[in-house]
Amino acid sequence: MSNRKIQMPREVYIDPGIIHNTAEICKSLHLDKKFLIVTGTHTYDAGAKPVIESLEKDNLDYDVIKVNNASEESISEVEELITPDTTVLGVGGGKVIDVAKLSSFNQNVYFISMPTTASHDGIVSPMASIKNPNTSISVTAHSPIAVIADSEILAQSPFRLLAAGCADLMANFTAIKDWELAHRLKNESFSESAAALSIMSAHLITDNIANIKPNLEPSARIVMKSLFSGGMAISIAGSSRPASGSEHLFSHALDKILDKPALHGEQCGIGTIMMMYLHGGDWRAIQEALKAVQAPTTASEVGISDDDIIEALMMAHEIRPERYTILGDNGISKEAAYELAYKTEVI
Repeated sequence: MSNRKIQMPREVYIDPGIIHNTAEICKSLHLDKKFLIVTGTHTYDAGAKPVIESLEKDNLDYDVIKVNNASEESISEVEELITPDTTVLGVGGGKVIDVAKLSSFNQNVYFISMPTTASHDGIVSPMASIKNPNTSISVTAHSPIAVIADSEILAQSPFRLLAAGCADLMANFTAIKDWELAHRLKNESFSESAAALSIMSAHLITDNIANIKPNLEPSARIVMKSLFSGGMAISIAGSSRPASGSEHLFSHALDKILDKPALHGEQCGIGTIMMMYLHGGDWRAIQEALKAVQAPTTASEVGISDDDIIEALMMAHEIRPERYTILGDNGISKEAAYELAYKTEVI
């Protein structure tokens, strides 16, 4: 019998203008002693300011810290400001939320996720991606006690970020294929419910592709709801398996190779095209869906050289050797990598 705990947010709000109700929501959760707002330089005006206004209106105590990257250093800086009665509010993009998530987890306090962009599924999952000098690592933290996602703010963020969020969700299609493969060949534990929820999240995007457009609040709401359900699949599985397979290994390999990688979701989307080809699936459908949301499908669109794509494909299997995928234990040869990228029109 498994005693593993499945963590879920207690309350979730995905609505236009909901950020102005921050104080009210926190009080309803009995979290109104002290707040630490973790935000970024670019997200302060769009997200943190209305949060501050809401807290001040109710005379609630708060501090603010701006972080520029998801690093061990940033986490330490945030942790220094946390006391036992602090609730951490992560107001920003993926990096900000990862720092808020991990620092609150390390200090054993609650954290509320308040995304200003819908660029990846880390918004609600218990996983955080932290950059070390040579690579980025994925670590388990905790799920937010609440999610307050203002769909008006999400709609106003650059559409490239929303498109990247869509691409990250489409990666679920190949992630599940890899997970099923590991279950069959390596007897890895597999959750039918987590897999079904993950695939449903991806279909929410591909089935609504015509409705996802720039600066539209309903578009941002669709993507945010999909990211939320994808994050829940990760919570149920107790690992990132439902949303991270060979396509993510490819993206992490690019992160190691490149001085300035593209957006996480963009790289995963390109990886999904190629990994779907390896799985013998409908890679064209992935390519067309990515194009429909204006996400990149080729290396040149994101300024990555053909050689770097080939190198990333060859080294991807080494990134997380314990995670079995279609790339196998030994990876693929240079010739096979070239043929794969060429046939799928990535290069």
